[in-house]
Amino acid sequence: MALMDFIKKQFIDIIQWTEAGDGTLAWRFPMADMEIQNGGQLVVRESQVAVFVNEGKLADVFGPGTHRLTTQTLPVLTYLKNWDKLFESPFKSDVYFFSTRQQIDQRWGTSQPVAIRDKDFGAVRLRAFGNYAYRIQDPKAFHTQISGTRERYTTQELEGQLRGLMLQHISDAVASSGTPFLDLAANQVEFAAALQAATAPAFAALGLELLSVTMQNVSLPEELQKILDQRIGMGIIGQNMGQFVQYQTAQAIPEFAKGAGSGGIAGDAMGLGAGVALGQTLAQTLGQGLAGVGAAAPAPAASKPEDIVSLLEKLGDLKAKGILTDEEFAAKKADLLKKLG
Repeated sequence: MALMDFIKKQFIDIIQWTEAGDGTLAWRFPMADMEIQNGGQLVVRESQVAVFVNEGKLADVFGPGTHRLTTQTLPVLTYLKNWDKLFESPFKSDVYFFSTRQQIDQRWGTSQPVAIRDKDFGAVRLRAFGNYAYRIQDPKAFHTQISGTRERYTTQELEGQLRGLMLQHISDAVASSGTPFLDLAANQVEFAAALQAATAPAFAALGLELLSVTMQNVSLPEELQKILDQRIGMGIIGQNMGQFVQYQTAQAIPEFAKGAGSGGIAGDAMGLGAGVALGQTLAQTLGQGLAGVGAAAPAPAASKPEDIVSLLEKLGDLKAKGILTDEEFAAKKADLLKKLG
């Protein structure tokens, strides 16, 4: 009866795995009730590692190549099974294959803005995203920490955990790089390198090697970006107020000309002249106001009565054309009449 049972048994002569390209990181060879034939062959392809597990204990690890399974090639398993001589009968053991090729184009990104300290703004909330690549470096650690006894373990199952590790170390990367937020966009390579260095130990603890990190974009939430734009604008104004006012006036002239176009060539000229005059008045007033911050502003130069009357006439024409509202005209008129007094 024992002889018949032995004859009915199926024995495995060749153990191998061909990856299907579905993102599988770990795969258990299907043993069923079969046993491994003594002297059988284990075929491990490039970018693969095979691990024998006996009764839950990790045994021998095999790299790329064709291996004949004997007590000489299975020293740890031989010890675990207490083989004191060459075994002649088949044996059972779980065999796991691990893919050690690069897992590229893995995406990471902030689903919510991440708060970081910044030397310029004190603290900002930034958004960032990019790619990274990794591979299995230590199959034993990956088996015990991640994949376990599952029949198959894929990149999709690991994706969320790895993305979380990347985001967890963004603040550390910014701090270690010492790069202010305003310079991050121009130093994305340095920031990506800092993020890789900060995150690599966490990957290594899982048996993985973080091979590369790329940064594709870094930005602020929309409401903070508007505040930053205003601050940048004020910085530009502070550097050259005269140029800024000239620029704003030049931008306003076409609108004055467009509104005055209905009055013919003379009306166009008058509207254009009024626009320039208003721009000059605005530049003078704004310049004096900024110069007077923290100190008494110098008294404005006296205007000639005929100039003020001429300007009032032009303002009245702008009001008639609908360019100035009644309230705006009344306010400007009151200011000019005070100068006459």
